[in-house]
Amino acid sequence: MKRSILAAAALAALLIGSGFAQDYPWQATRPITIIVPWSAGGSTDQMARLVAGELEAELGQSVVVVNQPGASGSIGTRNALEAAPNCYTWTAGAASDLGTYVVLDMLETHLSDWHLYLTVANTSVVGVNVNTPYEDFQDLLDAFRENPGEIAVASAGQSSAGHNAMELIAGATGVHYRHVTYEGGNPAVIATVGGETPVTTQLAVEQAEMIRGNRIRPLAAVSDTELELDGYGTIPPITNWLPDLDIPTNYFGIWVPRGVPQECVETFDMIWEDVISDSDVLRNYATERGALFTPYYGDDAEDRAMGMVRQNSWLLYDGGQAPINPADVGIERP
Repeated sequence: MKRSILAAAALAALLIGSGFAQDYPWQATRPITIIVPWSAGGSTDQMARLVAGELEAELGQSVVVVNQPGASGSIGTRNALEAAPNCYTWTAGAASDLGTYVVLDMLETHLSDWHLYLTVANTSVVGVNVNTPYEDFQDLLDAFRENPGEIAVASAGQSSAGHNAMELIAGATGVHYRHVTYEGGNPAVIATVGGETPVTTQLAVEQAEMIRGNRIRPLAAVSDTELELDGYGTIPPITNWLPDLDIPTNYFGIWVPRGVPQECVETFDMIWEDVISDSDVLRNYATERGALFTPYYGDDAEDRAMGMVRQNSWLLYDGGQAPINPADVGIERP
């Protein structure tokens, strides 16, 4: 009996490793790596690990997530860009980061250098340590104006979602703040919970558990619509205080460099069309974490992503934080 059980287990392992993949144009023959260019626990890491599980089930191969943080995500992204173009090395993150590295002079790359596979759109939240006196966004805005350059805001680094959100606010209001950077959204949120900084503007998906646990007080969603967070309730939109603020959609996803075999691209297009677009795993994650489920790919994904790339590129350049004129690298002013 014991021998038959072992034999059955061995057969099951063999089938999982060799054949339960669908009949796609491209068949993986060894594990795939997704480089997350940020630290573990943040928005990109959360999303990439969920996608990895969905891909493993389709391809019949392991999909390994490797964290390579540093330089606002550009180090890990560069490693994926320079990897052999054989479809076994991907990266992940926010499309706005991918499109603005060039104006920050961090990495010579453009959205058009990649095949984009979007998964969710994330919303930044202005969150504060619960021991601060700020009860709503107006309180914080008044404090910024009364203490220019003194109030610290934690983010995942230059051009991260949290930094972009705070720069958007600063550009619209003229306030000055002290930027404190960490190697990912999760460390930035933990810093605010621990009192290292009074404020973070990282994503709802990164703050969700701390908001639900009454460790962070959310003042405003950086959105033009209110944000419903399961287990907490409604977070008001920042446009309640800044009605003219233009807020593009912040798309996240998985990227593979162009130059990989065409059958690889066809395979992942099929997976996004037939599997990811109907993924309860990603849909439930978005609902629970205050994100939007956005399973787009191809030209549609690139067109959608360019809105925030244009805004962030010019916001950084006009604010003196990006040395490269976006117009010089083909990014039109929005």
